[in-house]
Amino acid sequence: MGELLVKNKAVVVPGEDIAQGMDFVPGKGTYRDGEKIIAAGVGLVNMVGRTINLIHLSGKYMPKIGDVIIGQIVDISLFGWRVDTNSAYPAMLSMKDATSSYIEKGADLTQYFNFGDYIVTKIIKVTGQKLVDITMKGPGLKKLKSGRIIKVNPNKVPRIIGKQGSMVSMIKDATKCRIIVGQNGLVWVEGQIENELMAVKTIQKIAKESHITGLTDIIKEYLEGVAK
Repeated sequence: MGELLVKNKAVVVPGEDIAQGMDFVPGKGTYRDGEKIIAAGVGLVNMVGRTINLIHLSGKYMPKIGDVIIGQIVDISLFGWRVDTNSAYPAMLSMKDATSSYIEKGADLTQYFNFGDYIVTKIIKVTGQKLVDITMKGPGLKKLKSGRIIKVNPNKVPRIIGKQGSMVSMIKDATKCRIIVGQNGLVWVEGQIENELMAVKTIQKIAKESHITGLTDIIKEYLEGVAK
């Protein structure tokens, strides 16, 4: 018989024993050493059937094809824009992927995106050398012209979004704010000033307490208390 040595949703550290026996299967963020399954990093134990996964609570964002992120324009060349992705790897936005309109050679590219602009964009290519290409062609991809940007640990993004978007929808409903959560840990919030502040504090609370069981109920009570 296998034995789970820690509770589901418990926080574990690298090298910590999670389970004993062959009844369990190591998943993402864990590995097997003989009869034991061990944590490969700092994270939250997440049981899926007999598979033991780890939801990492620390670490940098790594660009992946298909991710929708929030980036910032940091450089402009003759051929497009260089974008900070909140990772070690900047992305390139070419003229052909920037807009459906034709951009003439030599055009003033600041008319489209200027230094410091934040954009909601999608990663379409990541090479073996970690060269990243992005696009602005697609639903919801746009320049952000107002609101505020906050940064959270990218590993907390799934908790902020919630299952099928349940957590972020609850924040939107309670604060009447528009919210976009980038997979790279940048979050855009737009609404009335006091509502923006409420949304920001709620998002930061989720990021801080993401390891706690029953977080959805905690956040619900928090929002109800703040709204009174």
